[in-house]
Amino acid sequence: MREFSTYPPLLDGNNPELKRQEIRNYFHKTFDLFEKTFELLKEDEVFYKKSEPTRHPMIFYFGHTATFFINKLILMKIIKERINPNFESIFAIGVDEMAWDDISSSSYKWPKVSEVREYRDKVRTLVDVLITHMPLTLPITQNSDIWVVLMAIEHERIHVETSLVLHRQMPVEFVKEVAEFTICQEVGEAPKNEMLTIPSSHVRLGKEKSHRLYGWDNEYGKYEEDVAEFQASKYLVSNGEFMEFVQDGGYENREFWDDEGKKFLDIRKAKHPPFWVLENGIFKYRTLHSIINMPLNWPVDVNALEAEAFCRFKSKKEGVTYSLPSEAEFRAIYEHAGLVDLPDFDDKTANLNFAHYFSACPVSKFMFKEFGDVVGNVWQWSRTPIFGFDGFEIHEAYDDFSTPTFDNRHALILGSSWASSGNIIMKHSRYAFRRHFFQNAGFRYVISKSEVKIQNDVYESDELVSQYCEFQYGDEYFGVKNFAEECAKIASKFAINKTKALDLGCATGRATFELAKSFDEVEGIDFSARFIGVGVKLKCEGYLAFHSKEEGDLISDKRITIEELGYENIKEKVAFWQGDACNLKPNFHSYDLVMATNLIDRLYNPKLFLDSVYERLNSDGVLILTSPYTWQESSTKKEFWLGGYKDESGKDIKTIDTLKEILSKDFELLHVEDLEFVIRETHRKFQHSVAEVSVWGKK
Repeated sequence: MREFSTYPPLLDGNNPELKRQEIRNYFHKTFDLFEKTFELLKEDEVFYKKSEPTRHPMIFYFGHTATFFINKLILMKIIKERINPNFESIFAIGVDEMAWDDISSSSYKWPKVSEVREYRDKVRTLVDVLITHMPLTLPITQNSDIWVVLMAIEHERIHVETSLVLHRQMPVEFVKEVAEFTICQEVGEAPKNEMLTIPSSHVRLGKEKSHRLYGWDNEYGKYEEDVAEFQASKYLVSNGEFMEFVQDGGYENREFWDDEGKKFLDIRKAKHPPFWVLENGIFKYRTLHSIINMPLNWPVDVNALEAEAFCRFKSKKEGVTYSLPSEAEFRAIYEHAGLVDLPDFDDKTANLNFAHYFSACPVSKFMFKEFGDVVGNVWQWSRTPIFGFDGFEIHEAYDDFSTPTFDNRHALILGSSWASSGNIIMKHSRYAFRRHFFQNAGFRYVISKSEVKIQNDVYESDELVSQYCEFQYGDEYFGVKNFAEECAKIASKFAINKTKALDLGCATGRATFELAKSFDEVEGIDFSARFIGVGVKLKCEGYLAFHSKEEGDLISDKRITIEELGYENIKEKVAFWQGDACNLKPNFHSYDLVMATNLIDRLYNPKLFLDSVYERLNSDGVLILTSPYTWQESSTKKEFWLGGYKDESGKDIKTIDTLKEILSKDFELLHVEDLEFVIRETHRKFQHSVAEVSVWGKK
């Protein structure tokens, strides 16, 4: 098993060339392991099956991690050329079960497995050459180009684990045994669980930017909490301990389930944990590739809703209130048990990092002082919804890694599992899933008097997104009308047919809703899920809440409802998707209108968008572009600017002239006008700009 075990490289050191080789080795080992997991699928046809309806077919995941490398390297302008634009579009977005993830689409023509393997080989070669030759100084920081490579490696490590979960959910007739993936053979009766006391302590969460190992954005910052004394179960809940809940009708007795849990029962028709198999009245257990006799002493795999229902069952039975631990309480257990973090942690002492098995093992096998499996074996659900620590900042290369989950719906899973490796097994790692989601996750329970505070209205605290909320949904200033509304009015005036419209670069979605007043169907697409989430929230939850900056650290809270905006009767016309305007998925087509507001001067290669936009439009379709033409190299390398510079002869190049040159083959320029807009930065600071609106009719 040690062949699969590896630690992530440290970010510091004295020899850049040795570090370069270390990263290169880590990259190849990760790439190999990911591809090895797909050997579990019996034949190529299985790649096109879904393990469950809410996930993509497996071919998507096989291509996704490789395209992630290319898409992030393109975004950060580390490379200029794509390998396969089609693959890098259809395999790009993989944020399962977010409203903007096109899981249900049947319009894709998925490529052959052999073609994806060939593509992965090309990506491997490109990244290998890049690591070998790119500048590298120590310590590596978040501003280093090599950080983006590490990000993509750790992203693939995440998908090693999530792919193994999906393979395990695939019907057993579609998978095969992989000899190197050893399953634990130690099966026996479940140990009796008991409660142990964790003394009160002061817990500090979060880490500094100077930490020696790679981290995701939500790990940085500060959070402190005084954790009162509590009790925690000695072991993770085993299959044997959970059996009583199942046999006593726990899945049928709805008093143990909250509203979300009842919805889960109704949809999934669940009668037992997901990896239990009922054969002739006897429960058996599903491993990666086979069904075995029930290992009663292994941890049960359940989602958070099932874990919480068990806690309510046990509470009623014993007259004591049991719950899942909070994030801070888990850290208190971790510190009480005397664990040390990477790089000093020894993976031989826990069932993680593929150091022992490709399965769970007995809950009493790996002990940390008096506690079993403080880390490893299976993830442990918490009762804490993920949030950003004080000082939380996104990383521009992956600005929506965390923020879409700051919604009170994603609960933290803690401690890692047998399938966890890389960044995931660090003390500071923070991963969260929706409570109905299945992972290699179980739980331990606590008796605690502390409460996790849940904010009813989730305020958008991202400063840039909040600024756009103010811009699109806030007050009007200096007599300048709402820009999104005015753009939608122009669109309605010039559109010949009004069946389907695309709001490209929709930001927080105001114009998308406004277009729905005139069009039967409107799709809003933006590169960042941070922005899309606002429109989705307004549609699904009926309100927006955001902070508006006053001065310094002073803010005011604002809230607006869908009824106040007048969108309650048109919201079903609207859908939001995440996408790259320079490389849109092929299923975005057949529009009567494409409107791109203040977008072209923010694209990494605007000509890619302009050269193909006519393909997205129906005959008689209309294209509307607006922009103040504020070209800047932070968004668009100068070689891709459409205007705002002098050519070799000294002639001034204006954007509108370049637009005419590019679009004249397929479009007729119908109208040009100026349109003002005001963006509020603070109570006393505003951006007052003028966009040029150009309206183009498809020839």
